[in-house]
Amino acid sequence: MSIQLGKLCSCILQQHFGDVVRMVADDLFSAVAKTLSMVIKSTGLSKSEVCKALAILMKFGLARHQPNKAGTVTEYILDYEKVLMVLRYPRFVHLIQTKYGPESATLTEELLRAGCQTASYVILKATAISDVKDKNTVTKFREKFGDLVAKNYFIRAPDSKPIDATNELVMLDYESPNLFQMPELDLRKLLDLQEGKSTKAPDEGIHWLVNLEKFHLDFRDSIIVNAAERLIDPSAGECLKYLFQLMYTRTKPWEMVSNPIPMVELKQLCEKKSNNLEMIKFLDQYVAVIESVNFVSKFGDTGGGQYTVNMKKILEQLTWSCIENIITEKYGSKAARIFRVIRMKKYIEQEDIQKEAMIPAKEAKQLTYKLLEENFLQIQTFRKTGGGNAGAPKSFFLFYVNQTQIVSMLLEICYKALYNSITRSTHDKTVNKRLIEKSQRLDSIVEAMKDRGESEEYIAEIQETLTPPEKEILQKVKIRVKSLYSAEIGIDETIFLLKLYQQYQRK
Repeated sequence: MSIQLGKLCSCILQQHFGDVVRMVADDLFSAVAKTLSMVIKSTGLSKSEVCKALAILMKFGLARHQPNKAGTVTEYILDYEKVLMVLRYPRFVHLIQTKYGPESATLTEELLRAGCQTASYVILKATAISDVKDKNTVTKFREKFGDLVAKNYFIRAPDSKPIDATNELVMLDYESPNLFQMPELDLRKLLDLQEGKSTKAPDEGIHWLVNLEKFHLDFRDSIIVNAAERLIDPSAGECLKYLFQLMYTRTKPWEMVSNPIPMVELKQLCEKKSNNLEMIKFLDQYVAVIESVNFVSKFGDTGGGQYTVNMKKILEQLTWSCIENIITEKYGSKAARIFRVIRMKKYIEQEDIQKEAMIPAKEAKQLTYKLLEENFLQIQTFRKTGGGNAGAPKSFFLFYVNQTQIVSMLLEICYKALYNSITRSTHDKTVNKRLIEKSQRLDSIVEAMKDRGESEEYIAEIQETLTPPEKEILQKVKIRVKSLYSAEIGIDETIFLLKLYQQYQRK
């Protein structure tokens, strides 16, 4: 847990939940685990405020609780990884929108906004903000909710069960067999609840969460498929997509290496589901090319050949590519070439670097020491003694690359960049708050006038209440905020890849 990560988590919580929640989270971030009384004492907040803040953090899955070693008191722990996930919520919604349509996206957005909620509440909330409101709308949202549960995007919140007679401490049951079992939602009862005829939900007590793991699996596969498309062509990406579908039928999703996948099954699946005739015709060649870039490995020749997917190796390769791209952007292509040479040779002396990279000695030395200064390279010193009375001990230096250390360093840089981006965006919005609100009010007035059928001249006259200098300032702010948001998405994608690398290295 670093200072940069703490500042970023604090900034995210301040932006989404306010000062009190941020103060409690900051206090939990600074410790491994804390009891309620410890948090109250160190924050100086009232018991009521701390309890509400902890309830919010736990409802959104940003903190968890556990009994202490003695089993007498409940301790609270901040899950800072989940805090970072808050920035990823728009990507979750966009993924569902792309794959399953606007209704599913609305349900996902409402469940993310609620944190942990019953299916009936989310369905009726989505219906309330829908453009079309009738009996069929409720039915449609109910079916879409069931589809998202069936596809594992929504998961039941773990059941709470007391571990002693006092009911003070609880354990969360994540091994329940019905994590993806949709409750019976009677349409009549839902409509009665919607119309206010009933106050009791048909699924009371059964709460749902957005299943982050499923989204992350989709993001992981998407990164690899996109890499194959860029490296080879779109048909290779499609081939890899079908290979992943077969992988999931026989291997746990987060395994480092998949179980063998027969070529025969891949051909059958492609012929059944794909319209890409070129890919089907040259499937053997595509698999061979994918194998040549180490995305798959041949396991045996049975049944036309069997292949395994080595996720750990793929993510190592993608991480190397990411590091090299960062070096190219910051220090140029020659620095990236030097880095690549050192990585391939593992250990190499300064004199050999310029020969291998084919860069003039002075320039090679400058770039090498610049990369060393920025912690992209490490140096190992060896001492050797000359034979007989040949003289004083002599030292020589070998340069090498430590990927794990570079990844940790880049994560710190990403946290800092994200914090700066969010802070700057918030500052711009705060400074120009009055202007932004004026523009929004004007837009709503103009929209209402258009609905009433007002004349174009009158509408143009109203729009002129926003002066040209104000329009110019507003335009600049919008462009800056938009570019900062795009930067946040890009940084988050880099964080996701680097975190995946760390996750597979730990296995």
